[in-house]
Amino acid sequence: MRIGILKELHTDGVTIVPDTLKKNSALAPFFFIEKGAGQMAGFKDEDYEKYAKTTSREEVLSNSDILISQEAIHENELQKIKKGAIYISQFEPFNQPDISQTLKKYGIQGFSLDMIPRSTIAQSMDVLSSMASIAGYKSVLMAADRLNRHFPMMMTAAGTIRPAKVLVLGAGVAGLQAIATARKLGAMVEAFDVRKASKEEVESLGAKFVEVEGAADDASA
Repeated sequence: MRIGILKELHTDGVTIVPDTLKKNSALAPFFFIEKGAGQMAGFKDEDYEKYAKTTSREEVLSNSDILISQEAIHENELQKIKKGAIYISQFEPFNQPDISQTLKKYGIQGFSLDMIPRSTIAQSMDVLSSMASIAGYKSVLMAADRLNRHFPMMMTAAGTIRPAKVLVLGAGVAGLQAIATARKLGAMVEAFDVRKASKEEVESLGAKFVEVEGAADDASA
């Protein structure tokens, strides 16, 4: 059995890190890592070669029994995967409705990680929640960098600068992380969500929940 790991072409991430291979030494020899796969994430090929084999993209595509990548590859590369192989990725079938037929055409078994139900038993495979949390954190840092004033209250000899006001729309995984990050940076934070049940979570992070008169409570959102 060969497990292939592809280099991500549009993100800085990598599917597996050397430390994971070290912890799973029994499986490590079965892994074939594309050269340069971990470069943008700060890992050298030499780090992977201690536990697994690094090789070309062509070999990973054509010889893997199980292929893994964060972003789904294009059809011109899908046809290079050997028939009967398993391909694990994020296919976004709602945005790409033809992906199932494309995989079927080339005899590939596809598993879309973004379609795994959010449940306790599958929590370790919940790629959407983990990335949403990072997105919420990063979005506030980017906003703070672009804003033409400071987030926290600044008291100086020249006077006092009031803290920035931040409004977060949506109190899901990304929204709650954005609230927490903005609060840590010293901003005054308000948040709104269509689910009134999220009010307690928002307030527990030190933000004010904005209630819109007449807004419908969508508990299923």
